[in-house]
Amino acid sequence: MLALIILSPLIGALINGLVFASGLYRKLLRGGEYEEKRIVSVIGCGVILISAIISSFLFFKLGTLDPQERVFIQELFIWIPSSDFSVGIDFLLDSLSSVMVMVVTWVSFLIHVYSIGYMKEDHSYSRYFTYLNIFVFFMLILVLGNNFPLMFVGWEGVGLASYLLIGFWYDDPAKATAGRKAFIVNRIGDFGFILGIFLIFFVFDSFSYSEVFKKALDPEFMTVIPGVVITIIALLLFVGAVGKSAQFPLYVWLPDAMAGPTPVSALIHAATMVTAGVYMIARCNVFYSASPLAQAVVVSVAAFTAILAASIALTQNDIKKVLAYSTVSQLGYMFMGVGCGAYAAGMFHLVTHSFFKALLFLGSGSVIHALSGEQDIRNMRGLRKFLPLTCLTFLIGTLAISGVPLLSGFFSKDEILSALYERGYTIHWIIGVITAVLTAFYMMRLYLLTFEGKTRISEEVKQHIHESPYSMIIPLLILALLSVIGGYIGFPAFMGKAIGIYNSNVFEEFLSSSIFLKGMNELEHPLFGLGHWTLVEFSTGAAFLGISVAIYMYLVKPHSSEALVKIPIISALYRFSYRKMFIDEVYNTAFVRTFIFLSKDLLWANLDVKVIDGAVNGVASLARGTAKILLAAETGILRFYAAIMAAGAVAILVYIVLSTRF
Repeated sequence: MLALIILSPLIGALINGLVFASGLYRKLLRGGEYEEKRIVSVIGCGVILISAIISSFLFFKLGTLDPQERVFIQELFIWIPSSDFSVGIDFLLDSLSSVMVMVVTWVSFLIHVYSIGYMKEDHSYSRYFTYLNIFVFFMLILVLGNNFPLMFVGWEGVGLASYLLIGFWYDDPAKATAGRKAFIVNRIGDFGFILGIFLIFFVFDSFSYSEVFKKALDPEFMTVIPGVVITIIALLLFVGAVGKSAQFPLYVWLPDAMAGPTPVSALIHAATMVTAGVYMIARCNVFYSASPLAQAVVVSVAAFTAILAASIALTQNDIKKVLAYSTVSQLGYMFMGVGCGAYAAGMFHLVTHSFFKALLFLGSGSVIHALSGEQDIRNMRGLRKFLPLTCLTFLIGTLAISGVPLLSGFFSKDEILSALYERGYTIHWIIGVITAVLTAFYMMRLYLLTFEGKTRISEEVKQHIHESPYSMIIPLLILALLSVIGGYIGFPAFMGKAIGIYNSNVFEEFLSSSIFLKGMNELEHPLFGLGHWTLVEFSTGAAFLGISVAIYMYLVKPHSSEALVKIPIISALYRFSYRKMFIDEVYNTAFVRTFIFLSKDLLWANLDVKVIDGAVNGVASLARGTAKILLAAETGILRFYAAIMAAGAVAILVYIVLSTRF
């Protein structure tokens, strides 16, 4: 049944790609466009639903087993046979991968359904659903693979699929460039990732998860392995995660990924590709728990990424760009969780984030769909009365990501912040709290400038604006419900004890069988001596502070933000944030132009053209010159040839006589 989870999207991609996207249906079967889109929709969504149902069945079956028995393995065939070494196509479903599969399949299914309404007017409808199915197929290989090479296949596969989806409208040069940028930046991270996999094989003589982790947990085996080697493995794997999950300095591809259709943005940003790095670190928790230095690097990079992206999101006006930088920031939270050893907390935020971030992206798509492609929030305002359901669901997503109590984001974000503080990462905890304030501010700003106040849309647009169809609204309502109740699967233990419920953190207990080591232990006397409830007050206060400031600046005193920007130092900071801190420009100058100069102006123009081509052309010129000389002897006159032969014979005779004499 594990194979069926993976093969189902592949079958859908093959049918939609070979029959419909290729034009075979219209050419041979004479089918119409309406019938084609209807069949493509059923196939594209149906195969993901099949995977989701099977995943749910196996997930609940795992839940009925004892923690030590929560492992399903399916071995299909040997992929790479080589003497005593072999790599198989083997799939693993344990508590960790089952959580990921549930998130990937069900959120992807909702996005597929949403796409029916959003993409119904697109002429490449069949190609779109083909790419979506391919993306889910590779993501499932990444999650369910039972060895590192198979994970790498899925890892590279989602990179390829994301390139196809981001550059889906390739007729637009800007969108095609965004797809290439995502592909190239990810290759940088993947180079480090594959080096890490090679080093794992060199040290542990295996690619299999079970064998590698068993040896890594064996004290006798590890006594001969220098600790620095484990640190290098962890950091090389993290380089791959930095690229795939958009951490500094390789995050620059993710905001540009907004060039793809909005459902693609939801698919990439919410529950699939960008969370692969978080899943990988949780899967390889043995390495990171054994290396405090690697943990410190992961947490530090994540904290810097979180506050950097949040600072940029404060001033962006493109509704999707705000959400894109929000994703980068929230990924920073996830990495802070898994980096400090709180693997369950990091995965918990991954789950809740998939709910409210998919909701927010699909909500933005509903707004863009209603406004005929408008994405600038400065041209919106007052959409609540035109799009009431979209407004309600978007508000729920905004409050959830802001960390408002009792919503899903509150529980998962608080778990990470508490883990940072209790494990001694006090500075990182402070950064996390500040980031929480910024998150609540820019998300409420986004909501207010889109849905509240006096509308700025034109009268012509007002005549056509309408709520999205049911195929788009129903996924929004489901995701809104999950954003409200989804956090209770990880209800903190100390809160549960306060109301008489013990073992309330079902999520952490379920993942315990896949988390071999916990990493750093909690400190007995952390700095400041704050308790659990005090930490909750800090995270809650951060949420309400950010929301309150945004309401004051954009609803109560709507012109105060304009006056604030006129202050010289604030104006400079505003421009710095609005221009995304000029990081793209720095990269373009330092790397892009440099590599273009080295490859085109230096290596191609000089080495390739002048040296290599010159050498080849020189040989050709030499042959041509020699041929011209020899051509002079080809007169076609027999007497001339006879004279030459006679002269040659005389020359040979003279040479023989002289050489014999002397």
